[in-house]
Amino acid sequence: MLGSTHGTLTTDSRRARVIACGDQRPGPAVHDRVADLDVSGRPLHADVPDLNRFFRPESVAVIGASDAEGRPNTGITRQLLDWAGRVGARVHPVHPTRPAVFGLPCAASVAELPEQVDLAVLLVADPLPLIEELGEAKVRFAVAFASGFAETGRAGAEAQERLAEAVRRSGIRLLGPNTNLNAFERFRDDLTGPAIALITQSGHQGRPVFALQELGIRLSHWAPTGNEADLETADFLSWFAEQPEVGAIAAYVEGLKDGRAFLLAADRAARRKVPVVAVKVGRTETGARTAASHTGKLTGADDVVDAAMRQYGVIRVDALDELQDTAALLARARAPRADGVVICSISGGTGAHVADLAAGAGLRLPTLSPQKQAELHQWIPGYLSVANPVDNGGHPVGDRRGRKIIDALLADPAVGVLICPVTGPFPPLSDRLVKDLVEAAEETDKLVCVVWGSPAGTEPAYRDVLLGSSRVATFRTVGNCLTAVRAWLDHHRFVTDYRSPFDMAPRTPSPSFRKAEALMQPGRQLSEHAAKQLLRAYGIRVPREQLVTSAAAAVRAAGQVGYPVVMKASGAQIAHKTELGLVKIGLTSASQVRDAYRELTDIARYEGVGLDGVLVCQMVEQGVEMVAGITHDELFGPTVTVGLGGILVEVLHDTAVRVPPFGEDQAHAMLTELRGRALLDGVRGRPPADVDALVEVVLRVQRMALELGSHIAELDINPLMVLPRGQGAVALDALAVCR
Repeated sequence: MLGSTHGTLTTDSRRARVIACGDQRPGPAVHDRVADLDVSGRPLHADVPDLNRFFRPESVAVIGASDAEGRPNTGITRQLLDWAGRVGARVHPVHPTRPAVFGLPCAASVAELPEQVDLAVLLVADPLPLIEELGEAKVRFAVAFASGFAETGRAGAEAQERLAEAVRRSGIRLLGPNTNLNAFERFRDDLTGPAIALITQSGHQGRPVFALQELGIRLSHWAPTGNEADLETADFLSWFAEQPEVGAIAAYVEGLKDGRAFLLAADRAARRKVPVVAVKVGRTETGARTAASHTGKLTGADDVVDAAMRQYGVIRVDALDELQDTAALLARARAPRADGVVICSISGGTGAHVADLAAGAGLRLPTLSPQKQAELHQWIPGYLSVANPVDNGGHPVGDRRGRKIIDALLADPAVGVLICPVTGPFPPLSDRLVKDLVEAAEETDKLVCVVWGSPAGTEPAYRDVLLGSSRVATFRTVGNCLTAVRAWLDHHRFVTDYRSPFDMAPRTPSPSFRKAEALMQPGRQLSEHAAKQLLRAYGIRVPREQLVTSAAAAVRAAGQVGYPVVMKASGAQIAHKTELGLVKIGLTSASQVRDAYRELTDIARYEGVGLDGVLVCQMVEQGVEMVAGITHDELFGPTVTVGLGGILVEVLHDTAVRVPPFGEDQAHAMLTELRGRALLDGVRGRPPADVDALVEVVLRVQRMALELGSHIAELDINPLMVLPRGQGAVALDALAVCR
């Protein structure tokens, strides 16, 4: 091993406005001054509390302290005393009936504390009655271990909201409730190098990362956020990103209190090039339900969470062992010099297997040049393949030739990563090999990875040599190695070109907003005609069409629009026109138009559907049917979706999603995620589609989401016909539901 709910968005917006006016919260929070708000009034920068006095307080009050043997509070008090001694904090026990605890004089109440304290630890079943006292005493931070809040259901959630409201009034910052002692663990102080900062919503799930210290990986902080009535994952993420000793942030997240706050925090980390690796629970319904019962958090729609994390460079992994290995590599490894990966093994079978897995993981395995292969064949028998993967045959790495092979590979300018799988110990050959790899790693700025496959893990070559190196990245499984290397390369590509989406967010409404706002009908679905007017207001092209209320007018409109035409019933509550027979296509004559008008109105009358008229539309046939739209996520608010349209959207569900704001690069990235992306490039002789026009529509829909997010519950443009390259894109149908 290489050494909230959606409603919370409103709360954050209000807090940002208060800070912008200079009315900061009293006590611990020294926030960034948030002067910029987006067009919807939401902050564009993270609100970062100063947590230094939480992690390294000068004085600590332990309320409910005990030294009576057999009581749970006694063990906690003892651990807090040990921790305070390590960080140099003065401890003040508080208990109404005890004169002293562990020899320290006891205050009878918070009001009788001998000095203002930085941190109060609440060892009580109900922390609510203490909050006002703590605020009056100007306590900076408090920790509440008590459970029985939002994780238990509605009554607990209401109790937690009362606690949160009391905290807001008091000016203190609270960790918990339903948290634990992880923040006060004993961290090794003999380790050097960049550290991992850890955030968990379940203490036990952080244990594997904490245990990395036994393998020589430094940890600097552990934030067990619990139910997050006040301090949340985003607060710690923002603060950790600014600490100079933090090389990577590892997080175990069951649910998010506030999606917007999380993205602002991830943005802060990305701006500072600090990698964030996270396990996020909720990929399945069972996982989401269990997480909610554990911390009372919203897990969110997983595809939206996944997209939002990618959008801001958060590396999502599935298992705790992946969290360990990926965070450790990202914390310690230098930036890559090249993205080429070379596999070097003592077995041809091993090399081929690992190379196959690496290519499947999306890593680039360049074929070594003829010159490099000839150089390698000086030390490796000529009958062995050295193109990449490199089969060294075993015996050459057991003597002086091994170091020459390693140096030759690392000297190749196309190679940025050397991966050496050792499927099992084979002394003395494997001992010599790892010694050469460690020595070579000390002399190169390229990444050297070893996969030590022995199930024992007790061999000196592993325990002493590999784990004793701060430059070799050692893994126990090939899968974790490849996951970590891919994440490392992806992270550095991402931060190299990163431009904060929040820097691109509009601050003021566009001229389109006023036109669109006038079309809104709160709580109602717009007719297709009105929905298309909404699209026109934002510059999204729709077909030539007219709304008519008589057969004669329909005939005149068809002549003006140009045959062939499509005729559709238009009404505020029509969602599925085709299923009701309320669409007629390919009409080529006046008689067909008259008959179609009568048939459409008859069907509408029979179905009890109210009409505002019949649309006579230009018929657009040649193109790729796509879908674009807006939906509301309970965590992140308005989101933008694009995918294959027509009936394919219901059959294949081939869509990509992003959380506004985002730029043109992310709009293009959405298209690359689609399984049917090749349709836009032209297949079976069809011309390539106008991808640039499609991207422009996605960006205009995003502008609608940003400006009309409080007005639109749903927008569905389907089909959005993307014409051949250079001809644009046309919204053939649209559905809009107002909030």
